[in-house]
Amino acid sequence: MENSESRDYSGSYSRKNSSEWVRLGYYAQPDYSRPLLEIPGKTRERMLGRLRFLYGETEAEKYILELERILRVHHAHKPQKMIDHEKGFDPQNRFTEQDMILITYGDLLRGEDRSPLACLDDFVQRPGLRDVFNTLHILPFFPYSSDKGFSVTDFQSVDPNLGSWQDIEDIGERYQLMFDGVLNHISSKSPAFQEFLNGSPYFKDIAIAYKSREALTPEQRKIIVRPRTSDLLTKFRTIEGDRYVWTTFSADQIDLNYKSPDVLMFIIDTMLLYVRRGADILRLDAVTYLWTEPGTPSVHLEQTHEIIKLLRDVFNVVAPWAAVLTETNVPHEENVSYFGNGHDEAQMVYNFALPPLVLHTFYREDATALSRWVKDLKYISDSTTFLNILDTHDGIGLMGVRDILPKEDIDFIIQTAREHGAFVSYKTGKDGKNEPYEINATWFSAINHESGDEDLSLQVKRFVASRSIALALRGVPAIYLHGLIGTRNDIDAVLRTKSKRDINRKVIEEQSIVQKMENRDSKLAQVARQLSWIGSIRVRQCAFHPNGAQRVLMISPDIFAVLRISPEGDQHVLALTNVTGSVCKIGIPLSDLGVDRGHWYDFVGKRGWIAKDGKLGVTLQPYDVCWLIPFDELEEIIES
Repeated sequence: MENSESRDYSGSYSRKNSSEWVRLGYYAQPDYSRPLLEIPGKTRERMLGRLRFLYGETEAEKYILELERILRVHHAHKPQKMIDHEKGFDPQNRFTEQDMILITYGDLLRGEDRSPLACLDDFVQRPGLRDVFNTLHILPFFPYSSDKGFSVTDFQSVDPNLGSWQDIEDIGERYQLMFDGVLNHISSKSPAFQEFLNGSPYFKDIAIAYKSREALTPEQRKIIVRPRTSDLLTKFRTIEGDRYVWTTFSADQIDLNYKSPDVLMFIIDTMLLYVRRGADILRLDAVTYLWTEPGTPSVHLEQTHEIIKLLRDVFNVVAPWAAVLTETNVPHEENVSYFGNGHDEAQMVYNFALPPLVLHTFYREDATALSRWVKDLKYISDSTTFLNILDTHDGIGLMGVRDILPKEDIDFIIQTAREHGAFVSYKTGKDGKNEPYEINATWFSAINHESGDEDLSLQVKRFVASRSIALALRGVPAIYLHGLIGTRNDIDAVLRTKSKRDINRKVIEEQSIVQKMENRDSKLAQVARQLSWIGSIRVRQCAFHPNGAQRVLMISPDIFAVLRISPEGDQHVLALTNVTGSVCKIGIPLSDLGVDRGHWYDFVGKRGWIAKDGKLGVTLQPYDVCWLIPFDELEEIIES
């Protein structure tokens, strides 16, 4: 493992003025002239308890010493200024209204005469991006052999086809960064797995391997839950003969064996390297499947939760500002279990139920189901929140609504998306049968009919209206790059690669996207301009703080309405979205709002509305978005 970190720390920054953001730097080499880190007694005992649960008393006593060593090495990289800075960290302000995340692959943009990461760095400094997004999620940028970066051959290097650690550091000077912890599996082409095949004693426990395919009984196989339909065990020829290796995702993705404490120690060490390299958020990819146990479904096992909690303990000690995000595309109640008790596990989980609910809302032109669900949504603590997404690099997950919408509504979503040009991917369910797992489409094509003859401006309005819901809800919004620019389905890529997910992964030439952005009438320019405008409003209004209150108003099936209130209670924003292609006139009783103000201003439409006879009357054109604030609160913003 190389040790040349130079300037890779993000702590907290001034939320009042993003220009004040400063990334503090780690020492390139650990400084052992200072006192070593002493882990508080209760914290050490808690971590030791987690190791006991995973590995038993003897191994726990051995590996707590190794864990202490890893933490002390990381701590020795910190300058005193960083240590002092961390003492004032407030976990309730880990995320604020100013947080918006842009998701992209390191090579979705390609330019001339420089690396893809350098091209990305130039692109995200454009006006309309830097003023809206403060965090960049660069999907796995490590060397890999398949699955678009998620079959990693070297966890601690940057793919030279993308750039270098220096490119990552340069981007990190201007943005907070999210890194992927691809900790469920490793590439079959990786040096580590090749050493396993060679019989190296240092790597003999890295994989879950059996001498016979029949080592797993049909009954055991049937209850294992996986997001794929491929064979669970993959045959490899080793120095000791044939071995059948556990491969949850594909034959090239070897599940790591967390029953080996050495594997866990390596992963913890790697996560801390990412922190030193600039990671402010660690996304734990496919963490649902981390611990495998024949005779169980091998999902959501207690051991998996304990490992995540141990990672949280580690960050609390040596990087308290670093956040853990779990990627668990499962039914909602199982998903939110990764919050733990609100203080001991992930600080953030994906709101996977939101995308299919928004599709359902716009397909039906009825916000009732979405409104009811949001109204009942629980927020477990002020130090945890949802990542509100509509699309990702993979697809539009369906598992999140399995226990929210009836089967006929999910089937309706799938059928309508297919009519819009989407594909559907399947997984192996608990009964061993295939079931729909995700819709593969860009968000623009999912929300608009691919072959429709609608006016482009109406399609853009529908698209922006759908995206505005994720921006208005409590949590932190994230937008995939193709969702920011309104890309249509790339069917040619799917035909070429035979991978359904490539429908949403088209590589864009930098010159082309810049030219389209500069053409105000292009679809891309219209979409980017309108989304950037709404985003720029959001990041400046404290009512959208993740800890601000959220009240859903059941005004009309045609309207999704949510009142956001700042944590201090001094700002109110009423977000209205017309989810239909018709004009809607509504009258909202001020008593329902709990805000007895006569004059309101619409941030988005730049116009005022006046309440009469105790009702705020608003007219919304097809797919209009209105974000209304009482005029006296607007004056306070102007005068502050």
